[in-house]
Amino acid sequence: MKIYITRQIPETGIKKLKDKGYEVVISPKDKVLTKKELIAAIKGKNYDAVLCLLTDKIDDEVLAAAGPQVKIFANYAVGTDNLDLKAAQKRGIIVSNTPGVLTETVAEFTISLIFAITKRIVEADEFNRRGKFAGWAPMLFLGSDLKEKTLGIIGLGRIGGEVARRMHDGFGMNIIYFDAKQNEELEKIYHVKYADLETLLKTSDIVSIHVPLLPATKHLIGSKQLAMMKKSAYLINTSRGPIVDEVALVEALRNKVICGAAIDVYENEPALTPGLAKLDNTVLTPHIASASFETRSKMAEMAAENIIAVLENKTPPNLVKI
Repeated sequence: MKIYITRQIPETGIKKLKDKGYEVVISPKDKVLTKKELIAAIKGKNYDAVLCLLTDKIDDEVLAAAGPQVKIFANYAVGTDNLDLKAAQKRGIIVSNTPGVLTETVAEFTISLIFAITKRIVEADEFNRRGKFAGWAPMLFLGSDLKEKTLGIIGLGRIGGEVARRMHDGFGMNIIYFDAKQNEELEKIYHVKYADLETLLKTSDIVSIHVPLLPATKHLIGSKQLAMMKKSAYLINTSRGPIVDEVALVEALRNKVICGAAIDVYENEPALTPGLAKLDNTVLTPHIASASFETRSKMAEMAAENIIAVLENKTPPNLVKI
């Protein structure tokens, strides 16, 4: 059996595949492959499985290039918006993902962004490194306290729920949430209250996004929604970039429509919308919310386990249902 991996991943997953006696080929290019490069890498090679990343755009042309022998595209990610699921289904190709494993890590990172932006940590660090610190001053880098403030969670899934729990229990915040469906059971577990999106935006001191990228969620937050937010409010996004209209966000930040934003994902990754990087009222990280040794290693193992199951004619543990 032959497996192609589109980029270097933690060795734990690779070892699982090699221990099964599979031939594992890893792209020698430590970068996102272009569609042309990916097709060239897999076409005519008779791979039985492809382990791909969320940065790989897997459309019908790529699936066709893999050939009739390929049985599974194992996505090294929770989301599957990079894959044409219907095209995979038509070709009889199984798709899997790696859900659940990064819940704690992304929740922790989201909370890190909340503190970084509200306490102005990045601004202050840069100020100090530039030699501008001349001594304690009563008005130097005044931030915002969190206790008894309102955190609005858009999407009360595993990650959103964990952020809500920690910020309520650990920091005394009031939590409201918006989701496609109200969930009274989760409201009791996470100590949250349901609100429609407009109410959430108008009421929250911090808005944190935790919804998947779907046609219905693209540009869920645009100029109209940003204008609803408090001028003192902050926007946090560790979900998917296109959920926020980035051009509208730059304008809102530039014109002080909202106080600030902490962003880990971008609408046109890796490119940033012009002007975003020049704004002081932002914290911008390079899509690293799940970047811990433990989580990334577990993701590699899960992707490998999905491949092994399919190649042994079993249902993968994390089958994506289409």
